[in-house]
Amino acid sequence: MKPILVGIDGSSAAIAAALWGIDEAVIRSAPLRLVSVIKPTHESPEDYERDFAHAEKSLVEARLAVEATKKAVSVETEVSRGPASSVLLEASSDAELICVGCVGIGRYARSIVGSTATELAEKAQCPVAVMRTGSDRPPPDINWLVVRMTDAPDNDAVVSFAAAEAKLRRAPMLVLGGRPEELTEHGDGAFERRVAEWGRQYPEVRVYPITTRQAITGYLSANDERVQLAVIGGDEARQLAELVGPQGHPLFRHPECSVLVVR
Repeated sequence: MKPILVGIDGSSAAIAAALWGIDEAVIRSAPLRLVSVIKPTHESPEDYERDFAHAEKSLVEARLAVEATKKAVSVETEVSRGPASSVLLEASSDAELICVGCVGIGRYARSIVGSTATELAEKAQCPVAVMRTGSDRPPPDINWLVVRMTDAPDNDAVVSFAAAEAKLRRAPMLVLGGRPEELTEHGDGAFERRVAEWGRQYPEVRVYPITTRQAITGYLSANDERVQLAVIGGDEARQLAELVGPQGHPLFRHPECSVLVVR
């Protein structure tokens, strides 16, 4: 079975990604592989030793956090060398899912070489989960999962992945209406019927249709529902920076919203 891959860099966000990946590994009977990446070159042996020691320490901390959950998951650890995005992109060809942590992406993240989360979201050969750490706000009564239903050829796979995640996370699912530019003010009920069909396929999941012209980014910016996970297709991966939100932005409505890119 291909592993669930988690990028580990010593941050609390990376540990959050590892903890999120546990259930993904358990449900698939797959190993959880924790990967820490060191620089491709070093100025001195001492520089290499410091870099390698930090990687090993980060992996130990992440492994201990996973083991503390006492869930039945097989954990593997690995130290690789190279740019983090390049290493994880190469590994994506033989991974079931990649999980990385994120504390926020700046406005110009896409123009910055080395934005690991952005590169993975756009180029990885497997699904990518970009996980936000928890916020300081109290836990919500309802923590939604959101996905957008369209007529795109691969959209059924995206919605199916979202429904499976909602079942796994025991989260209710908001399904937004089709492409914003194609919706009319008075629908014919086709969208609601499609959502009802998904509800019948996943009876354990509470599925709610939201007829809207807005894409996920617009919907989240205009509404206050606490969303734990937005599920998007690979063709929507360029929305990642906007969905994850800027680091430390006090006005962002969903500071704990993570993103799952399905492909």
